[in-house]
Amino acid sequence: QVQLVESGGGLVQPGGSLRLSCVASGFTFGDYLMSWYRQPPGKEREMVAEIVSHGRNRVYADSVQGRFTVSRDNGKNTTYLQMNKLKVEDTAVYYCKAWYREGYWGQGTQVTVSS
Repeated sequence: QVQLVESGGGLVQPGGSLRLSCVASGFTFGDYLMSWYRQPPGKEREMVAEIVSHGRNRVYADSVQGRFTVSRDNGKNTTYLQMNKLKVEDTAVYYCKAWYREGYWGQGTQVTVSS
C-alpha cells in the first residue's frame, strides 16, 4: 500500500521557519522524483520544489528560490522542505508528490504564515 505522509506544518510568523517532512512507504523511494507542491486558498496547486532520485539536481519555483531547500534521505524514505524567511503569501496546504512511472500524492499539511 502506497503512502506519503507529510508533517511539520503549522502557524508561524512572517520571517520564521518551518521544516516539512514527507515519509514514503509502499514503493521504491530511491527510484522516484520527489516534489513539493502547494495550494494557496482559492488558487491552483503549484510546484514549489523538486529533487531527483539521486538528490544532486533540484529545481525551485522563482517565488521560493533562495528561501526554501528541498532534500531527501533515501535511507529513511523521506523528503524534506526547509522553509526560511516565510512570507504571508507562503500560506497554503503543502503536498509531497512522488513520480516515476506513476504518481502518488500525500494528504497535505497546512502552513499558515501570519502575525
